[in-house]
Amino acid sequence: MEKKIYLDNAATTKTRPAVVEAMLPYFTEYFGNPSSVYEFATQNKKAVDEARTIISKALNAESNEIYFTAGGTEADNWAIKATVEAYGDKGNHIITSKIEHHAILHTCEALEKKGFEVTYLDVNEDGVIKLEELKKAIRPTTILISIMAANNEIGTLQPIKEIGEIAKENNVLFHTDAVQAFGQLNLDVKDLNIDMLSASGHKLNGPKGIGFLYIRKGLKLRSFVHGGAQERQRRAGTENVPGIVGFGKAVEIAMNTIEERQKKEIELRDYLIGRVLKEVPYVRLNGHKTDRLPNNANFAFQFIEGESLLIMLDMQNICASSGSACTSGSLDPSHVLLAIGLPHEIAHGSLRLTLCEDNTTEEMDYVVDTIKEIVAKLRSMSPLYEDFIKSMAR
Repeated sequence: MEKKIYLDNAATTKTRPAVVEAMLPYFTEYFGNPSSVYEFATQNKKAVDEARTIISKALNAESNEIYFTAGGTEADNWAIKATVEAYGDKGNHIITSKIEHHAILHTCEALEKKGFEVTYLDVNEDGVIKLEELKKAIRPTTILISIMAANNEIGTLQPIKEIGEIAKENNVLFHTDAVQAFGQLNLDVKDLNIDMLSASGHKLNGPKGIGFLYIRKGLKLRSFVHGGAQERQRRAGTENVPGIVGFGKAVEIAMNTIEERQKKEIELRDYLIGRVLKEVPYVRLNGHKTDRLPNNANFAFQFIEGESLLIMLDMQNICASSGSACTSGSLDPSHVLLAIGLPHEIAHGSLRLTLCEDNTTEEMDYVVDTIKEIVAKLRSMSPLYEDFIKSMAR
């Protein structure tokens, strides 16, 4: 197939034309600084406020609970570091999971070096935390629980409503990294008892370089970036007006189409998964079978290297990944796949395919047929596979 098939939407998505169109005037025509007092600039402040309102409604939040950032990573850092700064007098213990994004894990590791204590919860073979273990992990010194809404690699959904209830019962703050979930799932911060939530524009057909942190009203979190009074004195720096406008437009479109997109993506995802599991031997689906993101399919193929598979798929115009884009280039197997119990040699053979509503059944057929050919070719060159086949024949 000569057309490029893009199946790495968990890494980033195509910016919608309507989003680009909404952004363009704020580069050239309405270029004023929204912090300025003259009328020309107040138009930009109004545009920022409108985007903030759109995003807050998508979460059933208040508009003054949304703080714009440069992306999900900054929002994650802000949530954790500002919590320990503000609530450090209460305790020094954080609870998270072993399959979090590195924006969470590396931040926690940095805090451990400063004397904070972190509990990294195990997950089951589907990648779900055990609620009883979460309850047992809570101490009198626990100040924060940070568990992602949906895993960026294997797509598994966490029971965030139950986690929020546990946190509230124990008077512990609850933060969720919703970078993959926001725009894909309906999230109500009030119903889910979420105190803080991180999201990023480029994961839902918006622009790169823009994100937000939802901070529930009443939390005494301080500034993360100092140097100005923007974002109600909590996040300094001139607002990225085109990015904010584009983010708002992307959220508006995403929420207006969410049910239709979910239905189509789930049908395509399940068709893809069904064919791969049926037609390719010695493969497993990673993540929960049904409680997963609508667009995520993650496989582990035995007796092959995922990197070779990716390169050969790219030669056939198929864009995919073996895990998080933030760890591409690493020779280590995915920490997520190791956490769900895969041995190193199988974790190295992983493939993540994340689709969108623009993909078709015909594309899925081409992808599966191509995977079958490549896997067979790679295995034909594998001494491990040859030994395995010989042992099966005895």
